[in-house]
Amino acid sequence: MKEKRSPSQLEASWKETDMAGGQKVDAMVMIMRTNGCCWVREGGCTMCGYREASLGGVTEDDLLKQLDQALSRYRDEPFVKIYTSGSFLDDNEVPPSVRAKIFEAFKGCQRILFESRPEFITDESLADVPANVTVALGLESSDPQVLETAVHKGFTPDDILRAGTLLKSKGLGVRTYLLLKTPFMTERMAIEDAVRSARFADQFSDEISVNPLNVQRGTYVERLWKRGDFRSPWIWSLIEVFRRLSGTVDARVMSSPSGGGASRGVHNCGECDKAALDAVERFSYTQDPADLDVKCECQAKWRAYLESEAILGTPADLDRGLENDLALRM
Repeated sequence: MKEKRSPSQLEASWKETDMAGGQKVDAMVMIMRTNGCCWVREGGCTMCGYREASLGGVTEDDLLKQLDQALSRYRDEPFVKIYTSGSFLDDNEVPPSVRAKIFEAFKGCQRILFESRPEFITDESLADVPANVTVALGLESSDPQVLETAVHKGFTPDDILRAGTLLKSKGLGVRTYLLLKTPFMTERMAIEDAVRSARFADQFSDEISVNPLNVQRGTYVERLWKRGDFRSPWIWSLIEVFRRLSGTVDARVMSSPSGGGASRGVHNCGECDKAALDAVERFSYTQDPADLDVKCECQAKWRAYLESEAILGTPADLDRGLENDLALRM
């Protein structure tokens, strides 16, 4: 029996590391249960399973109790990340009075980060946002057709450009999220799209986080993945994106892959996954391409995979297709 989730309890919280003031620091992460992302009512994004962190009827009092819970776990970390299932600047998710109390509670932090869709980023909504805030923008891709058909994002790259430019004009930080390998993309297409999108985002971003698609439960992407029409990206592809961007953009390029090394997340052969993910983490802090130097025999298989997808003209999971074909022949 599924446990009933309380609207006055955080969905999750944990500690990790990130950058603040040019230094690697400890960070506290809190995921708040809210009334949910407004875009879900329009079908939501194809890859997003974060509606699980949403509940109906969450009150201001519930949110303040979640804040109290977070404060009970706070140990003066200089970086605090506040996530909801949608947009922190959406009054339906986080009322202005609650946002003010959260800002007051963490006013001594060196850095606060939250996410928002661009339609909620206005002169009015930013009026009381303190200077230590970084706003994360989920651009995903700079290709309008990809956003519309593959991601179903509900906004355009120009909307993100407007929001990012406004944030920078207010002296606020901007972290832009890109999605590595949206549905219907081959591995090579995904690499090219991520590089192109990062160069678009560089004009308004302090940081660009390249997020390999992780197959979340209950999503359209999961349906594709289950029938073999989608493979989560190779770690080699993420490393290739980093190599191409290194030294060509001003923003810090980073990645903290969710589900790395698992079949639903970014992965290689299994033998080298940890070493490759460690290389990604090192580069995310140092920006030194030498930190990406990791080797494995499966690099040759990855290169062959890129060529095979191009020849066959399909983004389907070729390994699973071969396994299924062999099983039918036996």
